[in-house]
Amino acid sequence: MAAKSFRWLRFLPDVLVLGSATLGPLGRRLPAAGTWGSLAGLLAYAVFFRGAGAGALLAGTALAAVVAALLCGEAEARLGRSDPGCVVLDEVIALPLCFLGWSELVATHPAWQVLLAGFALFRFYDVLKPLGLRRLEDLPGGWGVVADDLGAALATAVTLHVANWAWLALR
Repeated sequence: MAAKSFRWLRFLPDVLVLGSATLGPLGRRLPAAGTWGSLAGLLAYAVFFRGAGAGALLAGTALAAVVAALLCGEAEARLGRSDPGCVVLDEVIALPLCFLGWSELVATHPAWQVLLAGFALFRFYDVLKPLGLRRLEDLPGGWGVVADDLGAALATAVTLHVANWAWLALR
């Protein structure tokens, strides 16, 4: 069932709502749109958060999550589908959260390994939705679209840190 639109968002043109939620051709024309959205999330992390501390990452993600939930919910309403695959803004805003505690991870591993592992784990958690992540999709409106990705990102961050801890313990 598609999300109910917020009345005050209806004035926004389709090109803005759908273009933002799908990142234009990224979500609408490329196969495996979620993977492309996740790659865009890696870029967002590198551009906006790589040198930032945990507080800035959490605050930026929280603000982006609110905006994304509103836009994704409105996109659901306009497309008439619940969590359509072409909507990838949720991946973009959530993926940077995978690298919470970045400095601890790159103290023992090259940055490219951390980025690759984070990307792969995020896709694993986002696609399979273990650990109850699927239930987050049941939240109303755009919150269901965004929350499962935030959960996948947090699960990825925990997994990266547990793996890093195990690596250090076994050395």
